[in-house]
Amino acid sequence: MLSPACGYVIVSSVSWSVTNEVEEELDSSSNEETLPSLLEDTTSIWKQSYPASVYKEDSNLRSRPGIGRSKQISSPSRMFSYRRESVKGTGSLPPQEQFIQTARFLAHTNSWGFLATLSTQEKIKGMPFGNCLPISDGPFNNSTGIPFFYVTPKDNIVADLMKNPVASLTLPEAAGDFCRKNIIDLEDLRCARLTLTGQMVSVSPEEVEFAKQAVFSRHPVMRKWPRHYEWFFMKMNVENVWLQNWHGGVSNIGTEEYFKAVPSKA
Repeated sequence: MLSPACGYVIVSSVSWSVTNEVEEELDSSSNEETLPSLLEDTTSIWKQSYPASVYKEDSNLRSRPGIGRSKQISSPSRMFSYRRESVKGTGSLPPQEQFIQTARFLAHTNSWGFLATLSTQEKIKGMPFGNCLPISDGPFNNSTGIPFFYVTPKDNIVADLMKNPVASLTLPEAAGDFCRKNIIDLEDLRCARLTLTGQMVSVSPEEVEFAKQAVFSRHPVMRKWPRHYEWFFMKMNVENVWLQNWHGGVSNIGTEEYFKAVPSKA
């Protein structure tokens, strides 16, 4: 095996072989900085494991007569790696527990979400329709896992909900630090997202005071919104919890487990 020379050592990585077309370009390339750009995925964080001179040296050795297969140096030029970022701070927990705590973390830290309904508008009746709305699952020191909204009947989405209360709320991992610290695009699969589905209902008079504390503590400016818009509070009665966390598809989390969990400090 060749020593890493003046390159970097990869401690934790994900690797895959390159295509034949890329292989030819790699063999002809002399610039270390251009190597990652020749691969299909250019959005990951790369670490160079060998300098370009290694690839040249290996190519020359293969073309020399008299060097048998058993003498050839193992070439790194057919494999590349990107650094795998550490998972959020729940590594000591079983995977399912991590998912549940991450779900509650996203529900509590997000101050906005994308709410989708079935439209009642004439031109798109029965089709999905959505909008980004401010939300809160409680004051900063009191997470409930239940999203609260401050809405107006003048909003098309609210008009839809008055006729069909079924809705879907998606919360991305935009409010936390994990994606930003690890330089991950918010649409990357490693950046988690939570989807809650259920029935949207008006908040009862007994719960209005808590809804005010929950929403206005996150969005103080809402207190001064024009009153003629007839603002009122709604919440989602969560019936299904879906979490996409890292690679590996979407996990369905039981609502009982979801409400019992404490948000992780990811």
